[in-house]
Amino acid sequence: MNRLNSILRFVNHYKYLIVFVGGTLVVGFLDENSFIQRIKLEWQINDLEKEISKYNAMNDACAEELRNLKRDPNAIERIAREKYFMKADNEDIFVLSDDPQPENNQSTDEKTK
Repeated sequence: MNRLNSILRFVNHYKYLIVFVGGTLVVGFLDENSFIQRIKLEWQINDLEKEISKYNAMNDACAEELRNLKRDPNAIERIAREKYFMKADNEDIFVLSDDPQPENNQSTDEKTK
C-alpha cells in the first residue's frame, strides 16, 4: 500500500509533465500525422517536384522539336534518318555500335565436341 501511495504522489506531483511528455510522444511518433510522417511526406514532395521539373523540361524540348518539324521539311528527313535508320534509294547505312559484345567462355575444343 505504501508503494501505491508513493506512485500516486509522484503522478499527482508531475501530472502536467507526464501529460506533456505523453502527448508529445503520441503526436511526434505514434500518430498518423506525426513529425516523422511529415518529414517523409516532405521528402516525397521534393522528389515529385524534381520529377515535375524534369518532365517540364522534356515537354519544352519536345515542343521545340515539334515546332521545328512543322517549319522545316528537311527536319522530318533528318529525324527519320537518325532515329529510324531510314535511307534514300541510292545510299547505304552503316550502324556503328559501342555496345560490348558478349564473350564466349567456351574454348574451341568444347565447341567441337
